[in-house]
Amino acid sequence: MSCFVLVPESACLPLTCGGLCGLLNSENSQPKSPVLGSLVAARDPGTGLPTSTRAPWAALLVTSLLCTRSAELIGTFVNPEVFLKLILPMLRKAPSPSGLLVLASAIRGCPREALQPHLKVIATELAQAHICQASEHDLYLERLLLCVQALVSTCQEDCGGAGLQLMEVLVTIVAISGASNLEDKAQEVMDALATVESASSRQDLYRKHMGRLLEQLAVTHHDWTVCSPELLQFIVLITHSGPVLGEVLPHVVPMLRACLQPARDPQMRLKLFSVLSKVLLRAKDTVDSQGQLPGYLETVTKDILLPNLQWHAGRTAAAIRTATVSCLWALTSSEALSTEQLQEVQETLMPQILTTLEEDSQMTRLISCRIINMFLKTSGGMIEPDELIRIYPELLKRLDDVSNDVRMAAASTLVTWLQCVKGVDGRSCYQSSVQCLYRELLVHLDDPERTVQDAVLEVLKEGSTLFPDLLVRETEAVIHRHRSPAHCEQLLQHLQAVPATP
Repeated sequence: MSCFVLVPESACLPLTCGGLCGLLNSENSQPKSPVLGSLVAARDPGTGLPTSTRAPWAALLVTSLLCTRSAELIGTFVNPEVFLKLILPMLRKAPSPSGLLVLASAIRGCPREALQPHLKVIATELAQAHICQASEHDLYLERLLLCVQALVSTCQEDCGGAGLQLMEVLVTIVAISGASNLEDKAQEVMDALATVESASSRQDLYRKHMGRLLEQLAVTHHDWTVCSPELLQFIVLITHSGPVLGEVLPHVVPMLRACLQPARDPQMRLKLFSVLSKVLLRAKDTVDSQGQLPGYLETVTKDILLPNLQWHAGRTAAAIRTATVSCLWALTSSEALSTEQLQEVQETLMPQILTTLEEDSQMTRLISCRIINMFLKTSGGMIEPDELIRIYPELLKRLDDVSNDVRMAAASTLVTWLQCVKGVDGRSCYQSSVQCLYRELLVHLDDPERTVQDAVLEVLKEGSTLFPDLLVRETEAVIHRHRSPAHCEQLLQHLQAVPATP
């Protein structure tokens, strides 16, 4: 079968199905016709042609346009069953940007009625790993996106029967693309797919296909590493689905639990903890959109966070602990948990968080102080005396931290600790601990840093109502040793207004 293409020189070029087959069959085949020569020359630079045979860029642009238009005419005049038998096997054997471009152009030229019976076959083929995961190069992914775009624009509402497969391809493109502009284009095609599937928005498109996509990923998640394309697809589903994420927790949480066990790939765990922290910071708009997150709290704390807070040697292990602490902070500060639920988290994780105060990472120590502060504020006086007493020595150590931010956070947490002591009955059992705290704080009241001095003074003022007479004696015993008595005098002046201990 032959047809003719008008080119700028008004020459007629015979276009044959054999020419198309020749284009897809061999990188080094010699063209048998002018059109086939143009199609081969129009291939993307660097895809296999020797340097001596590559066309100059200007000529390459012209012949590329001819190639695209020729393939469109094949779609117009050749039965899809015929040209798909030529194109799809070649893509299975050796997927390439040029092959995808020819397929996209043929689809674009094909009448909707003729293409409709083959839509599911094409979409299913594109969604296969050997095609949609064949290359991370932007050019390849751009041509793959052109195929999906052509199917959506040509088949319109008929795409509903292949929406899952097309969505899978689009998610893969977003997942493995390194170019932000390509991701934006993929999102635009998603919007178009949502329209033809009668979904009101991109979020509704995720809602329609999210469950099935996660089920497919769950088949392989036990074998994932940081390099697995499926992991990247999973991350896209988590980060781009918005409130839909809260509707699929029965799928998501078990997969996270399996992937975040200490025996799994450390780099994968780091990546997933980073992603989880981001969605937890916006919990009401993402993972807790349906208010179901508390139902998975035990799994998150005991099966995911706790094992990853255990100490192991090495920088990667330390980075994972930092990521885990950040994730816990995102969870506790997200307002997704009630006071009672925060108390449950505190009972499970407080001992381990106290150990992370000793981490080499400044960020870990800082966030750990903030988490302990949060736990104390929401404890409601429910912490046992022995457990409460074990907390303040660890916080005192942080007043000697190399980071002023950590020192200030520790001081703020000590204020909260003293408030907890004031709120319990039988405070006399804390007298020896509070006396020790007074003495250590008075040392730091003479700190070289003025901001630390001021913070410590506020801690002492907060604790002054517990045992004021004791604090007066301790202050008078050290005031002469300080480089400047100013802060001690301020404290003593404050203590004059505090009622004496009965």
